[in-house]
Amino acid sequence: MSDLRSQGLEILRRLTGRRDADFHPGQWEAIEALVAGHRRALVVERTGWGKSAVYFVAALLQRRAGFGPTLIVSPLLALMRDQVAAAKRAGVRAAAISSANVTEWDEIRERLASDSVDVLLVSPERLINPRFAAEQLPELVERMGMLVIDEAHCISDWGHDFRPDYRRIRDLVAGLPADVPVLATTATANSRVVTDVAEQIAPADRGGAPDDGVFVLRGPLARDSLRLGVLTLPRPELRLAWLCEHLGELNGSGIIYCLTISSAEDTARALTEAGHEVRAYTGRTDPDERTELEGALKDNRVKALVATSALGMGFDKPDLGFVVHLGAPSSPVAYYQQVGRAGRATDSADVLLLPGPEDRDIWRYFATSSMPSQERADAVLAALAEGSTLSTPALEARVDIRRSPLELLLKVLAVDGAVERVSGGWRATGTPWVYDAERYGRIAAARTAEQDAMERYEHLDSCRMAFLTTQLDDPDASACGRCDVCAGQWYPTDVDPDQQSRARDTLDRVGVPIDPRRSWPSGLDRLGVALKGRIPPGEQAEEGRVVARLSDLGWGGPLRDLFRSDEQGVPLDTELPAPLAGACLRVLAEWDWPRRPVAVVCVPSVSRPHLVSSVAEGIARAGRLAYLGALDLAPGAGLLDARVNSAFRVRDLSDRFWVGEQLAAGLEGLSGAPVLLVDDLVTSRWTIAVAARLLRRAGAGAVLPFALGLSG
Repeated sequence: MSDLRSQGLEILRRLTGRRDADFHPGQWEAIEALVAGHRRALVVERTGWGKSAVYFVAALLQRRAGFGPTLIVSPLLALMRDQVAAAKRAGVRAAAISSANVTEWDEIRERLASDSVDVLLVSPERLINPRFAAEQLPELVERMGMLVIDEAHCISDWGHDFRPDYRRIRDLVAGLPADVPVLATTATANSRVVTDVAEQIAPADRGGAPDDGVFVLRGPLARDSLRLGVLTLPRPELRLAWLCEHLGELNGSGIIYCLTISSAEDTARALTEAGHEVRAYTGRTDPDERTELEGALKDNRVKALVATSALGMGFDKPDLGFVVHLGAPSSPVAYYQQVGRAGRATDSADVLLLPGPEDRDIWRYFATSSMPSQERADAVLAALAEGSTLSTPALEARVDIRRSPLELLLKVLAVDGAVERVSGGWRATGTPWVYDAERYGRIAAARTAEQDAMERYEHLDSCRMAFLTTQLDDPDASACGRCDVCAGQWYPTDVDPDQQSRARDTLDRVGVPIDPRRSWPSGLDRLGVALKGRIPPGEQAEEGRVVARLSDLGWGGPLRDLFRSDEQGVPLDTELPAPLAGACLRVLAEWDWPRRPVAVVCVPSVSRPHLVSSVAEGIARAGRLAYLGALDLAPGAGLLDARVNSAFRVRDLSDRFWVGEQLAAGLEGLSGAPVLLVDDLVTSRWTIAVAARLLRRAGAGAVLPFALGLSG
């Protein structure tokens, strides 16, 4: 054992670049359990403790003992890049297979075949890739020296960042011989997640109990360098003004987290205009640009990245000086995971939460959009029951589910064995699938409890760090002596009136462009709709405008209030408030259309008929335009379901409207002049496309869509 430890220490020192480096408490014990004991291990330690050192040292020791390469399942490309670089410093020959390096796959396969790879990193999505699963995974499993599951909380239903693809890992583990070491690591796991993950990685022939065959290492999770605080400001412009005024006072460079893409983009724009060097980093950011932005933050070339959760697990900047949240994550565990990126190699780092009253609405949206349902699963399985292989777009044309929820549901069904991904798409396996209502009910209840706990965090009268680590069931949770509850407010609370005015002006901007649909969705013929291919230019809408997105920091709040429903879920059909009416006129006044419209037409609304018609008539009066009324609405037309996919939405819209005689006569008298088409809320843009086609075919010139809000 002493000789093995000496070898491990030599690898560790190469990895860290320090000749005086030594193992942290628990590191060698975990390595010894894996290498000498060939055991299964779960390591729950705070970010920066050195979990990657455990698996790199163990991987190289396994190779020296004659075992095959280590397979590391890693969730993010950024994490893979950092891990490959770290492995090379320790003399570990590492390679990664991901969507970002497709051109290197053949070379990596050759290196694997020649046994010149010590560590292979793959994403969980690779495990269900048909070619990888058929050609490479069986040989890897046969030769595997160790399996590492990084960010292992993703395996568990109870983990804050559960991912269906990660659940497939339990099948991979179950197929391994009991003496193949398996290491699961995470920084964010409470007792329920620890028990769940331990049960999933335990050797099958040892009963699967978490304390039987699984070495569990849990260290204290409190970060002594973090100084936590919560500043409650009631309005978006106050929160943004505070940040514009005080960002430069925060040490070093850091991350500003926002809950939505729109708020991240709005915040980045406002901070840039205030003179701060920041960039937005969201799900809309191009992968190559993400790499460039991560490098800019690591090199301190920007003060901050204004990010959504897209800048997530795996981003590694040990000297990150601060993390600020504009809006709270939906659970204390998720919050701890994000703030834990700060202060890993510094004595002090500032962590500040600026919650908003809209946070819970955003939590609710993301929670409900990610849960599968029996009805949707049955529709997918019925579509695949014919025995054919269907691509995701082909399935989308057969089932009433939008692309993102459909892809998530297919992953769930694949993990449960009901469908499988093959070349060309998806097919049913014939294995029955039963909706586990009890399980999903428990998960939903747990998510609600997490949201309640996050709101309690915002109003604590006791230590904030102790609360967060208690949420993670840390037995060593204790008062930190540094947070704003323990030591008093360490951050300024004032907001300069001039800065507030500038923030208000930034958030007061209106007029979001709406691109028109150019092509009809595929598969409409299967739904009895005779539309396909590109929409002829003479039947398309022009680029439109909305006042704002519902997720915007500025006008998003008033719009969410306008589109609210009563306690029974019935949409409220109210008058347009005066401020929003003024915003509408500003959008129209600033619209740089090539030719001004001469008339107004509105889309008939089932949910808000008074709101839509009054907005259209008000615009006509203010602009001295002819008001031609609304398209006719099919008798008995009900509310449209915003959750359906494109093909089904067009099916539902194809015979919903028509041009009545009075409207046709009005359009004929315009001699091809432009028309303003008014609606209340844009969700899919298909209503605009269908209505514009009807108006153009009836003689209208350019159709210019205008609506109050854009969903998303």
